Amino acid sequence: MAPVQPRTAESFTYPQSYSFPPFFTLQPNLQTRLSQLRKWSRLIQRYCRHHHVFKLSLVAALDTPLFKNAELRKRLSVNDALQVVDWMTRDEGGRRAEWIDGGVEAKGGTTWVYWKRPEEWAEVIVGWVEDTGQKNTVLTLYELMNGEMTVGQGIVPREKRSKSNAHGMLDFHGMDAELFHRSLAVLVKRGKAQVFGSEDQQGVKFF
Repeated sequence: MAPVQPRTAESFTYPQSYSFPPFFTLQPNLQTRLSQLRKWSRLIQRYCRHHHVFKLSLVAALDTPLFKNAELRKRLSVNDALQVVDWMTRDEGGRRAEWIDGGVEAKGGTTWVYWKRPEEWAEVIVGWVEDTGQKNTVLTLYELMNGEMTVGQGIVPREKRSKSNAHGMLDFHGMDAELFHRSLAVLVKRGKAQVFGSEDQQGVKFF
């Protein structure tokens, strides 16, 4: 998997803790360690959202600014990065990650980073459907993920935004196809959508 690439030229703002060397080594004290895990989880989610990243190859990401502060010459170790992501996969970590392959015992691998979980993406999609009057309309998956109707930020006027899409940002434009399917599956299960057609020309109707 290719290294993380910026989505826009807009700079990412790192938290204050990123400027302190101890942040890059998980501490043995349980309370301090828990605080670090929470901060790393927030950083990873914010970073991936900013760059519109859904999957992370942990080994490839270690030498990116996400885990490496070049100015401090500090980097989170492979083992510590594994511990952070593994904590994110658990209930205590909010299930904000999910191993696709590998994991702690494999000393690496690829993970989903859920800055929004599939059920949260489902709510965003429903919000957009309601705000733009797309109920009972058949749309292709390509239109939803890559079409002009979902291009841009703040495309839904503030006065028409639902609570599920209060920020007005259509983050699902350009979304990973597998994750988009998983999010749609949530809506299908709830009776709010129907997916049909062949794999390369699928359509969806929202109810």
